[in-house]
Amino acid sequence: MKSKKVKTLSAVTMAVLLSATIAGCSQAQSGSGNAAAAQTAAASTASTQSASDPSATTSTTGTAASSGGTSAAATTKLDTSTLFSDRDLEQTADLTGATQVTLESGKDVTIDAEGVYVLSGEATDATVIVEAPDDAKVQLVLDGVSITNEDAPAIYVKAADKVFVTSADGTNHMEVTGTYAADGETNLDAVIFSRSDLTLNGTGTLDIVSKEGNGISSKDDLKITGGVYSIQSAADSLEANDSILISDGSITIDSGKDGLHSENDEDATLGYIYMKGGTLNIAAADDGIQGTSLVQIDGGTINITKSEEGIEANYILINDGQITLYANDDGINAAQKAEGDVAIVVNGGTLDVTVGSGDTDAFDSNGDLYVNGGTIKVTAPTSSFDADGTAQLNGGDVTVNGEKITEITESRMGGGGGGGGRGGMRR
Repeated sequence: MKSKKVKTLSAVTMAVLLSATIAGCSQAQSGSGNAAAAQTAAASTASTQSASDPSATTSTTGTAASSGGTSAAATTKLDTSTLFSDRDLEQTADLTGATQVTLESGKDVTIDAEGVYVLSGEATDATVIVEAPDDAKVQLVLDGVSITNEDAPAIYVKAADKVFVTSADGTNHMEVTGTYAADGETNLDAVIFSRSDLTLNGTGTLDIVSKEGNGISSKDDLKITGGVYSIQSAADSLEANDSILISDGSITIDSGKDGLHSENDEDATLGYIYMKGGTLNIAAADDGIQGTSLVQIDGGTINITKSEEGIEANYILINDGQITLYANDDGINAAQKAEGDVAIVVNGGTLDVTVGSGDTDAFDSNGDLYVNGGTIKVTAPTSSFDADGTAQLNGGDVTVNGEKITEITESRMGGGGGGGGRGGMRR
């Protein structure tokens, strides 16, 4: 059902990168070691779980400057041009021919056809159920909606090709106060629960409270492209099987588990998180952001004030954005959560990473770790950088506990898979 959007290096691309590596080795060495070797290693991490996908392509940056040499770094592991449709990015709905629906307490509303539906009213024990054909696109426009249920989602998408939840100007509220009742074999667990692709957008506000479960869950893709959201949840606040994609909007999260969680047990190319804009404010009892296969950040603002681990995935790629995080354990952690490369690659952005005391690391990779650019500030009482594989500082402005560093020393690498190693650095 899903196209495999994660990319892989072609043999031709690898040959080009290897040639560049050989040329770089003959010309210069950087202050952080062999920058040409970093070129090969960093580029090789762009090989992904979708190597079997014949349609996959790749994109790499030209060069990331390092003193005396160059280092090519993967700048994307996703075909980002296909992630958001034009309709995803539209913040208002075309209301021509729209159906007006006024909610009433104790009465579910079932939508069984494609179209635009404007919802209004205050209700208790009422669920908006979407059960439309598999090719239907349904848009729910929230126009002053308040739904409070005890054991059922406020919105339940049983079937459709895609559902848009668009917040019109004004405030909307959805809350589930108790434990969710299952629908046959479907374990419902969120205030908005969707078995199809789900996009949230709009110009208004949506407040979500889930006393015993997730905030918003999609068994396919979950996209947020606009709107203002406040999500309080006992479990994950944003949860999806295939992907969580954010292009804009303001999202404030208070989560009893993970702030964002994307996981797919059946397909290693899915379970990823992508952000290119918007604002995330996260307080999480567990991880701030967790993706199984990949977390790629190309922009936006992320402020994680509370977490066990700030950002975690198989592969973490940061190209841009403003990221401030505090973690009791590791700040940014790459761990083997699915098939594929394990690495942290930072090409740009502004990062301020603070971790608690104890066996913690600001950056912890159970594979490789490359810093090719960006401005990074680390506050770490014990360990700043830890990698089981290669660790290189090829560019950027990196400060650890108030002192600028120019190299991550590999002689002290090797955390044994749990972040126990002590990543050194040379000033």
